[in-house]
Amino acid sequence: MAASCIFCKIIKGDIPSMKIFESEKVLAFLDINPLSSGHALVIPKHHGAKLTDIPDDQLSELLPVAARIARAAGADQYNILQNNGKMAHQVVDHVHFHYIPKPNEQEGLGISWPQQNPGKDKLQQLLDDIKSKM
Repeated sequence: MAASCIFCKIIKGDIPSMKIFESEKVLAFLDINPLSSGHALVIPKHHGAKLTDIPDDQLSELLPVAARIARAAGADQYNILQNNGKMAHQVVDHVHFHYIPKPNEQEGLGISWPQQNPGKDKLQQLLDDIKSKM
């Protein structure tokens, strides 16, 4: 736990939250600044700023809990979002997944997707590089 981390303070109970789910490894609660009704956060209790900072055994429940929330909330369309780093729009430096219902065009997450065309050779080089480090 990080003493100054708002999510660690929520985990410890120092800051109240509207808990949806809690286990030994995971806490899920409603977002206090939602993009739409039902917007929730699913966080590991292990502190880490980025996904790669969290041990695999502490990640195992995160997506299953997000899926359980999605099923329970009953939204037909929704986003599951996880950001890593300030340029990737991460605001709180503690890993968290957003469950964001998309009930209509005005509410929920809006995304721009500026596609690139790197070419087959560059893609193959990237593929080979990533696979060699796995």
